[in-house]
This record gives sequence, structure tokens and C-alpha cells, in this order.
Amino acid sequence: MLVRVPLTASGPLVEASFVARPNQLLVEARLGARLVRAHMADRGRLLDLLTPGARLLLAPRDELGRKTAFQVVGVYSHDELVSLDTQLPNQLVASALAAGALPQFARYTRVQREVTVGDHRIDFRLGEGLAACLLEVKSVGKLANGLACFPDAPTERGRAHLELLAKVARSGQRCAVLFVIQRHSARAFVPDDLIDPDFGRALRHAINCGVELYAYLCPLTPEGLTLGSPVPVFGSLEAAPALQTRR
Repeated sequence: MLVRVPLTASGPLVEASFVARPNQLLVEARLGARLVRAHMADRGRLLDLLTPGARLLLAPRDELGRKTAFQVVGVYSHDELVSLDTQLPNQLVASALAAGALPQFARYTRVQREVTVGDHRIDFRLGEGLAACLLEVKSVGKLANGLACFPDAPTERGRAHLELLAKVARSGQRCAVLFVIQRHSARAFVPDDLIDPDFGRALRHAINCGVELYAYLCPLTPEGLTLGSPVPVFGSLEAAPALQTRR
């Protein structure tokens, strides 16, 4: 079953060359002879992807009141297109849930999005009552020696989500995190303890409390983001000795 969500754009996608990132939300790129500005949704550092001259994929945006005429959709890492649209993973998971393409959640017929739990918002609540499952989705774009890594920058919000799910899971309710790897070449997923050791510790605590972890390869093409195959999830690099490589 093919599950794919299209890239949203008001016109044909265009290719440009990365020039600079003046701030977290803005990218400057060379489009032909012009220097253009594009909005960047991904808050990660992206130091391994946004290198001088990197090939970007931009979507024209003409909404009233926008300060930029383009949205950064992706960047090529060699011949692999990597998504930089952090909204696509939730859209893809919503489509996959509706299509029954995630077998571990197939029994749930009711899907609620953006539910409030305590002081936080969780991406999905599946089912109802005590039998419900809380599902949080995380977008992954970083690859290190064949391993998908998250986060790419310290994330207090991500850590808080894990701590909340761990607390709920201890009470007996089903909780899960699904890492959408927005590329096709990862062998497994591990938390990036070098970037954010607090997130890594929270992830391992969540595992011990019964939070389920899943990761899927989700390749990107100009046609959209596609749900691919699952890959193993490990709580640390040390927990996966067969996959360890120098970083």
C-alpha cells in the first residue's frame, strides 16, 4: 500500500543553491542570477546539510502577508533528497493511520490530532478512554555513518514530551513515539547523545517505562514524502554494538 503526501506549493518546485542562513527561520539562496530569500521551517542546525552551494528545493509561496516568496522544502545530500519540511511527517502519519498502513495501530478507528495532555500537546490520540494510545511524531533528517539521529539541536520540548509519555505509560496507558526519517538510507535510529544528552536519557527512561518506539524510512521525491519500511530503534549507540561506527 503506497502512502504518500504531496509537497504543498502554489507553483512548480524550483532548484536553487544555498548561500547563507542569516537566522533560524531564513535561508538565502541563488536562483539563477537572483538572490532570493526562503522561509525555513526546520529548526535544526543542519550543519551537515546546509553547506555552501548545496542544492535546495524551493516551493513558491504567494500567501498574502508573507515576507518571503519561497519555502525551503528539501536539500540534496549527494543524490539523496532530504526533507526540510517539519509539517510533512504529521501529515504522512495521519494518512498512514487512515489507510491502516501502520499495523501496530491498525485496531484504532478513532484518531484525534493535537490533543492536550497536561501542559503539553501530543500529536495523536488513538482510540478512546483507558484503551487509547498517545502517539507523538518526531521528524528526523540527520544521518551519521548510516544511522538516523535525533535531535539535531537541543530540544527541551522533545524531552518534555518523552517525560510526559513516560509518566502516562507508568499509569498503564499505551504510549508511543514514531520517528519519521525523512530520507531513505538509514540502517537504524539512535538518539544523538552528543547533541542533547538530556533527550537521550529521557528516551531511555521512556523505554523503561513502557513507551513504544518506532522508526520508518520515509523517502522524499519532488512528488512527495512516502511511508517506507521500518528500521530498528535503539536507546543509545552503545545498545547497538553491531551498528557502531566512528562518528
